[in-house]
Amino acid sequence: MKKRYVGVKTKEISFPLGGIGSGSIGLSGNGRLIDWEIMNRPNKRSFNGFSHFSIKAEKDGELVDARILNGDLQSPYIGEPVRGGNLHSGYGFGPESQTMAGMPHFQHTEFAGEFPLAEMTFRDPGFPGQIELMAFNPFIPLNDKDSSLPAAFFEWEIHNTTDALITYTLCLSISNPVPGEKGIQHQYAEALGEQGQNLHTLSLSSIQFDAEHPQFGDVCIATDADEVSHQNYWYRGGWCDALEMYWRDFTKPGKLKNRIYQVEALTNPRNKDTASLASHFSLQPGERRKVRFAICWNFPNMHNYWNPQTGGGNSWKNYYATLFKDSRSTAAYALSHWQRLLTETLAFKEALFAATLPEAVLEAVSANLSVLKTATSMRLTDGSFYGFEGCIEDSGCCEGSCTHVWNYAYAMPFLFPSLERSMRHLDFKYNQRADGRMSFRLMLPVGREAQNFRACADGQFGGVIKAYRDWKISGSTQWLAAQWPAIKQSIEYAWAQSNEDRWDPEQTGVLMGRQHHTLDMELFGPNSWLGGFYLAALKAGSEMAAHLGESSTAETYLCMFQNGKAWIDKHLFNGSYYVQQLDLSDQAMLRAFGDEETIQNYWNEEVQEIKYQIGEGCAIDQVVAQWHAHLCGLGEIFDPNQTRLTLKALYQHNFKKSMRSEANTWRLYALNDEAGLVICTWPEGTTKPAIPLTYNSETMTGFEYQAASHMIQEGLVEEGVSIVQAIRDRYDGEKRNPWNEIECGSNYARSMASYSLLHAFSGFVFNMAEGMIGFHPVVNGEDHFRTIWSLDQGWGIFELSADRILLEIKSGVLNLKRLKLPKSEVERTSDIRVSGEKVNFEVIGDEIHFLNGLALTAHQAVILT
Repeated sequence: MKKRYVGVKTKEISFPLGGIGSGSIGLSGNGRLIDWEIMNRPNKRSFNGFSHFSIKAEKDGELVDARILNGDLQSPYIGEPVRGGNLHSGYGFGPESQTMAGMPHFQHTEFAGEFPLAEMTFRDPGFPGQIELMAFNPFIPLNDKDSSLPAAFFEWEIHNTTDALITYTLCLSISNPVPGEKGIQHQYAEALGEQGQNLHTLSLSSIQFDAEHPQFGDVCIATDADEVSHQNYWYRGGWCDALEMYWRDFTKPGKLKNRIYQVEALTNPRNKDTASLASHFSLQPGERRKVRFAICWNFPNMHNYWNPQTGGGNSWKNYYATLFKDSRSTAAYALSHWQRLLTETLAFKEALFAATLPEAVLEAVSANLSVLKTATSMRLTDGSFYGFEGCIEDSGCCEGSCTHVWNYAYAMPFLFPSLERSMRHLDFKYNQRADGRMSFRLMLPVGREAQNFRACADGQFGGVIKAYRDWKISGSTQWLAAQWPAIKQSIEYAWAQSNEDRWDPEQTGVLMGRQHHTLDMELFGPNSWLGGFYLAALKAGSEMAAHLGESSTAETYLCMFQNGKAWIDKHLFNGSYYVQQLDLSDQAMLRAFGDEETIQNYWNEEVQEIKYQIGEGCAIDQVVAQWHAHLCGLGEIFDPNQTRLTLKALYQHNFKKSMRSEANTWRLYALNDEAGLVICTWPEGTTKPAIPLTYNSETMTGFEYQAASHMIQEGLVEEGVSIVQAIRDRYDGEKRNPWNEIECGSNYARSMASYSLLHAFSGFVFNMAEGMIGFHPVVNGEDHFRTIWSLDQGWGIFELSADRILLEIKSGVLNLKRLKLPKSEVERTSDIRVSGEKVNFEVIGDEIHFLNGLALTAHQAVILT
């Protein structure tokens, strides 16, 4: 059953429709087109003039009814600040007229979103028919080109519910977003698409800027309808003239009458020119008709507006601009390939939502995939991926594909692995100092001087873990070998003489010294959180070195890992959870680094104590490295029993069923009776630092998903699901947008940790270097389990039932040599078939070995009985 949002639960909805790194338009909960983030930067709470869909119905040549395809605008109704506002708009003037809320609209609407598709229904007693909308942008695993189209797709279905023949007009109007003081140009064109279909396009541009200017570009509205009319320009005038004349034109029976102006400056530069494109069709009683519209855009010149380098050279071409010369060419591609793009997108969506997982888990997994389609994400000229941490109102927030934030983002590595590998390439090529120290923020344009801040421990070692994961997803030894020198340097910087933070100068395997981290400050002394990242990097490094034939390096790393693991398990576990080993009153810990700035930043003179530390606290990420290890197939990082006890303690102490009595001095992501898992607590009997760990009382969803997923991995399923449910209850459509989980800004990258919930429930393991995948699902007494999986060359579904196991390839290929399953399932397997043909196999432990290997292609399935 799809989750449906109605009434006040639609208030905060903005569902992003756009491509990976291409920008997006938001579909609001009532059907408005908002958050126009198509011009290479965020644009929250924005609208683009009078842009909207509308519909009218005629009977026997007379108008029956005409309405804007919106539902009710939700309160408040006093008005809001309008960027660039003027007299008669803004706070104290009521809702902006360009919301179209004052025009006839639909009384009953519902919104249902299963990302990447949004669905809406529109009904009204006064309108003769029912309308349904399906809106999307292609989201096709492994196909990053089609998933990056700069376009929003709208498929409308109109149902004539009357007993008479009705003629309908469905119209899309958009305003020109490009400044036009020197002149605006709107052009209508007709053509045939690649499949012979009609292409009706209306493009909107400006002669304001030259071809290299950051604001140069155009937008286009398009349809493949059989019968259309258009209006190149709405009436130009003052006051409310444009809307008055538009409604007068639209509500006349018949087609729109075109209006054309010369390419000239706007009469009133504060107003935007608007254009309309309409489809016309008649329906018999009970008949239905689908109508397709696309909004496409092309703003080819990306510009570093957030941190420009001196001396110029701050621009580059968008990736999509290397594929499409303008928005009209994008529209032609979109309409020509619509059915394929929709079919392949639906295949993914339906496979995902057919997974037998708790509703809140599926909601969390799918909703946060939307981050890839927002202004958080960019693609550079060669297609490489770059991400902010999130977005603030009109700017990317926290630049540089920040390594310690993107550590948590587990969606792209599996769904678009080539894009994820491009992040490793950029990091290792442009962010690494000669001695191995990694900058954790990539400066743009690529090739400029790297950021000269100290290394970030979780970011630096997280890069090693991610490289290990990406190698196993792809199975490419060639790729690994190309990255290996940089990976090796990243690890060995821990004991480099030039390491000013003195992480592990004696090569003990225990991280100590000064450790910058994702909570934006430094820890001092041994702790399992950052020390775990180091251990995981050493273990991953050992395996990669061995694979590449560097046995001595592999032995060194493995020995250090074993020594460090033993020390941390023995010395940092307090019987309930892992703590930080540090004397908070020891100022010498700070003085050891020889700079007064560290002392000024970290010494609390009043209480004679080091600031921003965990000490005896119970921290949300204390065993995060084990979560990464489970997801990447790296094995044991911490003692398994101690890990499970730690997660139990974390749930006991940090999960707050209500925030009403909690003292939160930081950002407020959960309020009142909302529940959440906070970053750090100090249980009864422990000492809380006077000024403790940064953000300690916050509930940030990426961290919460990490902990919840790890709990499920360790068998604490009820606890993990309750955390996920608490998050999604906070993002209910009324209080917050279900498709925008916030942290340091909107559309926050860390929220994609939710994708790991799929793997936590499925027990998915993989090693394409050896042709192995496997599943060990959490079934909770159920006799049927189903999920999706995705790797570098193919994606598909896995099903486990009482009488069979099914592994199906939905798209791409899978070269399979070994299938790892629960031992009980392996032992009862007597027959394996592919396309009806028997397969030779043998059982070794908990694995099925295919004696001749399997080269599986799309729509083939391995069936075990």
